[in-house]
Amino acid sequence: MAQKPHMNLAVIGHIDHGKSTLVGRLMFETGAVPSHLIEKYKAEAREKGKESFAFAWVMDSLKEERERGITIDIAHKRFDTDKYYFTIVDCPGHRDFVKNMITGASQADAAILVVAAPDGVMAQTKEHVFLSRTLGINQLIIAVNKMDDTKYSEDRYNQVKKDVSNLLGMVGFKASEIPFIPVSAYVGDNIGKKSENTPWYDGPTILQALDDLKEPEKADNLPLRVPVQDAYTISGIGTVPVGRVETGVMKKGDNVIFMPTGASGEVKSIEMHHEEAPEARPGDNIGWNVRGVGKTDVRRGDVCGHSKNPPTVAEEFTAQIVVLQHPSAITVGYTPVFHCHTTQTACTFMSLDKKLDPKSGQVKEENPTFIKAGDAAIITVRPTRPMVIEPVKEIPHLGRFAIRDMGMTIAAGMCMSVKKKE
Repeated sequence: MAQKPHMNLAVIGHIDHGKSTLVGRLMFETGAVPSHLIEKYKAEAREKGKESFAFAWVMDSLKEERERGITIDIAHKRFDTDKYYFTIVDCPGHRDFVKNMITGASQADAAILVVAAPDGVMAQTKEHVFLSRTLGINQLIIAVNKMDDTKYSEDRYNQVKKDVSNLLGMVGFKASEIPFIPVSAYVGDNIGKKSENTPWYDGPTILQALDDLKEPEKADNLPLRVPVQDAYTISGIGTVPVGRVETGVMKKGDNVIFMPTGASGEVKSIEMHHEEAPEARPGDNIGWNVRGVGKTDVRRGDVCGHSKNPPTVAEEFTAQIVVLQHPSAITVGYTPVFHCHTTQTACTFMSLDKKLDPKSGQVKEENPTFIKAGDAAIITVRPTRPMVIEPVKEIPHLGRFAIRDMGMTIAAGMCMSVKKKE
């Protein structure tokens, strides 16, 4: 059968706004989850007095998540629409899981932002919108969820739409080009088919909006880059790193190298959705085995590329950042953690080069003594240990990052140029 184009979809938004329920409902409506399984979850949920969680449990299969009713890890799930096949990167909305949200969102081609109609814009709604923009997601669908809780009020929908539109405008999204869909993930309104509960709404359903997304630009002509998410030891095979091909094409028999360790060898096998594959292309989530590369040679945050065009290890790099929040001022010497592709590496601010006007991008001040929340800036940074990062103009997928400290996202940004480590 002809393979449909693939999209990675992030589902983002504030905790308890119904992300997991929406995802469960999408899986159900597209036939990715059989109805008897939903019935089983419903019965289990009823027993535990958590009936409204039935659809969410499709995603939150970890026992701990069921007990707590929140999403912890990024669950990869697949479903098909008429036009695409989607892998959902379910992004946790809970405060302590923002770093998972970052690794999830940085893999996504598009995102559904879930905003509960009763609550409207909340702290994490803002944070997720900022992050998705800086992490390069440029296609959004807004699901105004829990419309059943507002008795399907058109006024409430319009208010939420207005507030979210303002937020999107601040970070450079054009709200006029983005669908705002009134839904109830729990009841099923406007997910797969038009709802009679919202006669005042004449836009697309969620599934139609997903089919209206533009196909992501193919990254297969760029150099091969596969950030490692994890490495497993599998008996009879050996060490199997897993990750998503961001750019380039990997074939069986290729000579590849992992940076920053420099471990290299020949690709023996590639596996996708538990089936062996001759090659892997951008967007594919794969496990692969490399002759001569053992458990101690490869870890989360390493990046695999072809030996003749290895991933870039930075001695220093310059970056453009937007400071989202910081309790005081940021000066030279600050060393927070940079989250880039799958790595989390502490990096030191070596110099503050320029302060920019965040709206226009014009230079406001050369070599400022400090930067603070709300500022955009160009900085020079030195990783405290070897780290792979690429200029965003050359390999965009490996050029974006978020900066975290004190349990919050301080800033987000992109790499402009790299001074290579000798």
